[in-house]
Amino acid sequence: MVSLSELKPRPGSRHKKKIVGRGIGTGHGKTSCRGYKGQNARSGRAKRSPGFEGGQMPLTRRLPKRGFKNPFREEYAVVNLEQLNRFQPGAIIGEAELRSAGLVKKHLPIKILGNGELDRPLMIKAHKFSQSAKAKIESAGGKIEVLG
Repeated sequence: MVSLSELKPRPGSRHKKKIVGRGIGTGHGKTSCRGYKGQNARSGRAKRSPGFEGGQMPLTRRLPKRGFKNPFREEYAVVNLEQLNRFQPGAIIGEAELRSAGLVKKHLPIKILGNGELDRPLMIKAHKFSQSAKAKIESAGGKIEVLG
């Protein structure tokens, strides 16, 4: 087993820093490896963005755009009724209980959908319920509470 004090870098894995602007004898003097003219030779040259193509129209702007992205779309973390059968009958199920059970991972509002059957009465707190989920929860003897 090699100890930490015996570790050495592989040959060639450590590069010497390029020291520029220290005279012509270094090979990196005068223009400091920037060339003579142009944007890159000037001081304060901008770090170009990844899509920059030297003034040519960038690919992302040349290609046609397709579809529509609704800026007002509301996303929900979805939980199906059949997943709620793992809780004890009569339990109060809120956001914290759903997260600790691993049913909700993203930090989004929660919506309960009516897929599957619910065979126990539960008190469920969520931001939204589908119509079929409401009916199935109430027919199983449970209650719902809409969070604001």
